[in-house]
Amino acid sequence: MAGGGFAEAGPLKRAHLYEHKFTLYFAFSCLVGALGGSLFGYDLGVSGGVTSMDDFLKKFFPNVYRRKNMHLKETDYCKYDNQLLTLFTSSLYFSALVMTFAASNLTRKRGRKASIIVGSLSFLAGAILNAAAENLTMLIIGRVLLGGGIGFGNQAVPLYLSEMAPANIRGAVNQLFQFTTCMGILVANLVNYFTNKIHPNGWRISLGLAGVPAILMLIGGLLCPETPNSLVEQGKVDEARVVLERIRGTKNVEAEFLDLIDASKEAQAISNPFRNLLKRKYRPQLVIGALGIPAFQQLTGNNSILFYAPVIFQSLGFGSNASLYSSLITSGALVVATLISMGLVDKFGRRAFFLEAGLEMICCMVAVGVILAREFGHGKELSKGISVFLVILIFIFVLAYGRSWGPLGWLVPSELFPLEIRSAAQSIVVCVNMIFTALVAQLFLLSLCHLRYGIFLLFAGLIVVMSCFVFFLLPETKKVPIEEIYLLFENHWFWKNIVRQRDQET
Repeated sequence: MAGGGFAEAGPLKRAHLYEHKFTLYFAFSCLVGALGGSLFGYDLGVSGGVTSMDDFLKKFFPNVYRRKNMHLKETDYCKYDNQLLTLFTSSLYFSALVMTFAASNLTRKRGRKASIIVGSLSFLAGAILNAAAENLTMLIIGRVLLGGGIGFGNQAVPLYLSEMAPANIRGAVNQLFQFTTCMGILVANLVNYFTNKIHPNGWRISLGLAGVPAILMLIGGLLCPETPNSLVEQGKVDEARVVLERIRGTKNVEAEFLDLIDASKEAQAISNPFRNLLKRKYRPQLVIGALGIPAFQQLTGNNSILFYAPVIFQSLGFGSNASLYSSLITSGALVVATLISMGLVDKFGRRAFFLEAGLEMICCMVAVGVILAREFGHGKELSKGISVFLVILIFIFVLAYGRSWGPLGWLVPSELFPLEIRSAAQSIVVCVNMIFTALVAQLFLLSLCHLRYGIFLLFAGLIVVMSCFVFFLLPETKKVPIEEIYLLFENHWFWKNIVRQRDQET
């Protein structure tokens, strides 16, 4: 079968024997664990709004403030082209990509909870320092601490959710991370809308409130159980059995527990999981989950819109309040889209969402690029009708991203890797994601200035490439037990010729 030639579930071993019931213990664990996404989301949403506030610019970036007000009545792609200003946003993600490797070691040896707790403490410290900042140095150090929290949280939370969830609802459960991320973005935009009217320290309130999700995640890390997978990995087999029975709501967990034991034995035989990631038998997971999907998630262009929505809209001639209002609309689209994805991804599958939404995203980016090429620039303002249409196009784009590359960019990598390399692989996932997040954050305003409308056409071309990547290389993982997903690659039209040579290496 072209592009998807694989058996949907493959020759799974004990999956048909798994049992589970809904329990409040499981629900509480996942809801609190998913709060880690709110850290990532709040910062995504708050950065763009703060960097468009006059009080913030006057204090830290006076040159940008003067340029902005000099061109207040003009349309200008380059109003906010300042590398120190973009460093305010991107420094967090450069920090996160470094810290994720420390998080990997802690996640593997001490468990997913330990990384969640450390991440929340680092994020809380960064929020306090940012709110109290009196100079650019304090601001950047605070961002670096926030990045530490993102690095630990994004490393541990998707793993935590995927390992806690039964196979048939793993997609929806894992997307709680994306849902809380989107809620964080929405709340941040609401906060920015109101703090923009508080002079001169409204920006301090916006940055300081990042401490709230950090406190919630800290509480969650202290109260929630460790995952059975991690407990087995740490040698706490009896405790793992007890937790598995509690979260599944039944004593009949023997089949799933035996799969965990088998996976743990393979994990213990590996002394260097990072080196083992390079083995041929893990090549599909490495290419798809650790490299391709995390990079492509950022190259869709969506996070550029989330980072700089107020800045983009002001550059296109929207007023200050109008730009914040428009960014609020786009963040609302993310929340709606995530709810759609949570409800349907385990029914229709990951591939269908990637491909259908990808087509919508391509059309929207092309339309935005064409409209800006024809209607924007040359010192003239966009008409009200064109402005509204642009907001609608960006809304549709974000709605498509929010049910595909947004949540699935974290879900699919978290479920692809076997236990023996899972924490190491998740570090690579987060690292690659943060590298491209940081690069996009640092370079987008520069690219907007020089490529102008062409930046949106570039994103459209990249989405074409990544849709082909999914169509030809990604097998469907819906409802497949996480410890047996590797079997899918043995029946895939392309990957089977690579992974079947694994016995020669082991």
